[in-house]
Amino acid sequence: MFKRSFILILTLFAASHAHAFCGFYVAKGDTKIFNRASQVVIVRDGDRTVMTMANDFQGSARDFAVVIPVPTKIERGQIHVADKALIDHLDAYSSPRLVEYFDPDPCAPLPAPMAMRNAGVSEAITVSKARDRAQSLGVTIEAKYTVGEYDILILSAKQSSGLETWLTENGYTLPKGAASVLGSYIRQNMHFFIAKVNLGEQARLGFNYLRPLQVAYESPKFMLPIRLGTVNANGAQELFVYAITTRGRVETTNYKTVKLPSDVDVPLFVRKDFTPFYKALFSEQVKKEDSNAVFLEYAWNMSWCDPCASEPLSQDELRKLGVFWLDAGSNVFLTRLHVRYDREHFPEDLVFQETGDQRQFQARYVLHNPATTGQCDAAIAYRRELHQRQEHEAQNVAELTGWNVDDMRRRMHLDTASTTPAEKKWWEKIW
Repeated sequence: MFKRSFILILTLFAASHAHAFCGFYVAKGDTKIFNRASQVVIVRDGDRTVMTMANDFQGSARDFAVVIPVPTKIERGQIHVADKALIDHLDAYSSPRLVEYFDPDPCAPLPAPMAMRNAGVSEAITVSKARDRAQSLGVTIEAKYTVGEYDILILSAKQSSGLETWLTENGYTLPKGAASVLGSYIRQNMHFFIAKVNLGEQARLGFNYLRPLQVAYESPKFMLPIRLGTVNANGAQELFVYAITTRGRVETTNYKTVKLPSDVDVPLFVRKDFTPFYKALFSEQVKKEDSNAVFLEYAWNMSWCDPCASEPLSQDELRKLGVFWLDAGSNVFLTRLHVRYDREHFPEDLVFQETGDQRQFQARYVLHNPATTGQCDAAIAYRRELHQRQEHEAQNVAELTGWNVDDMRRRMHLDTASTTPAEKKWWEKIW
């Protein structure tokens, strides 16, 4: 029996499709809930952390709950509800992007290259009825209150078995394997929280989706629990971490952090096929790293960007995400990490460290529009170099994605021996 106490805040949702965090889902009955992806913003300076969780889940359960570990006890005032638009803006600002340039006509050079922005709940838990039984299981109902559209129930417990029994007796089915993972978090002095969506309050507020939950806490642990998220996952999951810090880039200490290929010339057809291109590229890089790496997609001081896929976040938006040091005039540095994880390849939670590295990085892919040329000498040399560049672009996209290079050549109409016109004879240049 575990002697350490911990907190639970249980969140119940009533929707066939909603959004998930790095916890596991507790579904009523035998309904399967599949946790596919999540977005987490971690604002951190010193031991202070503000974590914003945008959930993403799929399943047919009307009522379910999510259990989320945090490093310390959470009080009422440390919980907030955020606007999903904040994360959407942050995502757009830091997303992998296309950059487009236009070749100057070698016979009549054009102005400088132009840059283009990328195509880039349910029934309530009755505290009064549950209190006596909960206490007999070593579970104490500490508090009950509402934050936005969420009804928050604070629980404490002395042992994992009591908590598991309490959840089961209140109509929830724990995913297979959840018990052992919960026990491991308790041994680490981790806490937990759960919250229920108040459908009436949600309707009154006018929201038809679940807004992200925010939690502010102090702890020397700079980590993100992902192991609970694999308990009821249907295959590998996508996780996007947006780490906002003061000194520089964030990286994982217990897994390799790898920069994605960037500043690579790609064919023009990628403009309209950027989504399948990038998905294939990411899958290929995961494969090359044996599904055991965290990938850096963006690292930049948020005071500017070059090019910008979206306008930088305003000070008001940053403050709403929890950037609490703005008045001190400190730097605001964003690191975007992307990880595809499963239980086999990621047996440990993600542990981070902030580095002093402020070098800019963005996953970007470059399109070059050919010039319409005349017949001057420079145009002949340009067309020869253009064919070589396009062949290189075909090979680039094949290497990045694993797609067949001959298919790339056909899509680019490079399947002929050469498209370069023969150079004029010396005497043809006279008359």
